[in-house]
Amino acid sequence: MEREQLFSHKFLPVTTIVLAILVLWYVFAFVLNAPFQRDLDRRGNITPTTMEFIGKTLSQPKPILPAPHQVAQNVFENTFLRAPTSSRSLVYNAWVTLSSTAVGFAFGTVLGILIAVGIVHVVALDRSLMPWIIASQTIPILAIAPMVVVVLGSIGVTGLIPKALVSTYLSFFPVAVGMVKGLRSPEVMHLDLMRTYNASATQTFWKLRVPASIPFLFTSMKVAIAASLTGTIVGELPTGAVAGIGAKLLAGSYQSLTIDIWATLVAGSILAAGLIAIVSIAARIVDRAMGGRAA
Repeated sequence: MEREQLFSHKFLPVTTIVLAILVLWYVFAFVLNAPFQRDLDRRGNITPTTMEFIGKTLSQPKPILPAPHQVAQNVFENTFLRAPTSSRSLVYNAWVTLSSTAVGFAFGTVLGILIAVGIVHVVALDRSLMPWIIASQTIPILAIAPMVVVVLGSIGVTGLIPKALVSTYLSFFPVAVGMVKGLRSPEVMHLDLMRTYNASATQTFWKLRVPASIPFLFTSMKVAIAASLTGTIVGELPTGAVAGIGAKLLAGSYQSLTIDIWATLVAGSILAAGLIAIVSIAARIVDRAMGGRAA
């Protein structure tokens, strides 16, 4: 019975959506690539059959929109058929991006938690710092990344640090906002109870506010890890990096390698999903360690 419910509530809807996306993808690939293929056939005085024309349209070396099987083949080749140390390997480029993402996410999480603790306990910070934090996120990351790279480059700081700082800039905000909400989530009755027990502010913080904020923290960390990855990829664009997902996307755009671009995007999406899954697993472990029960 449980397996049937799992199939009907999760597997079947997801499969249906994926199949619908693939069908629409093939349709749009044919529609967008057909004019170029038709022009090629006209120049070569070729009159292909309908099936031959469709096959050529979906197998162009540099299509406007690659077909799903072309992207899947590229991902497979650059993941499993190349050495992990090769500059064309998606594993290698993903690792380069992952290293900066991990550092930026760690800094962003710590910074976000510290800011949240300060905002909750210091009224002046709540009134002065919070509006500036919100305003900081209205600045486009594409404008900030080059400035960070240029300023740090002028003092000889290059490589991982500039990308990690851009990643930190995007990841600290959701953590700070989520943690503020979490630290303020205990009800007034619970706070009054702590006062009745004559608990100090430190005891109230560690025994009431922090445990109440954990679900909010991990939820915001899922958003932060995805934002951190985005920040790293954007940070790779103006750094002149020769490796990383952002560098591979940039190289593909320069050479009009649309299949490589889409394959790299898929690799980035898989990496993001994996990182979010890791945070989700960590959240479950912490929840069980705190005495929570599985839903």
